[in-house]
Amino acid sequence: MERGTRYSKKREAILTALCMTDCHPTAEWLYQQLKPDHPDLSLGTVYRNLTLFRQQGVIRSVGVVDGHERFDANTKNHTHFVCDRCHAVIDIPEVAPGEQVERDVGQKYGFRAERHDLTVFGTCDQCMKKETKSQKI
Repeated sequence: MERGTRYSKKREAILTALCMTDCHPTAEWLYQQLKPDHPDLSLGTVYRNLTLFRQQGVIRSVGVVDGHERFDANTKNHTHFVCDRCHAVIDIPEVAPGEQVERDVGQKYGFRAERHDLTVFGTCDQCMKKETKSQKI
């Protein structure tokens, strides 16, 4: 954590919970997971700490999926797949966004491009299996 930021058990719990899952949770999901062990935790506290972590570069926002912002503790460049049906957000590490995009944007437009996200949308394998089962019935 950044200097000047006070240590807090709740803050540590929020970051630990985020780092322990790969479901790309919402603030609400983190709140529900932590509330039993931290009864005085508020949803506002979760949101404030997620904002702080994002500003510090400790986490990143995956974007809004189904009306809820989703978060990721993996800050390395990697691709996400978002299922249009179940709204799962899945890491696809084998398809890495290339640095060439940043170079091209910088050269073409004169910007200093520092990062980019690649998100692929469609139907995940689990939803396709359910679809196939329901078609057989």
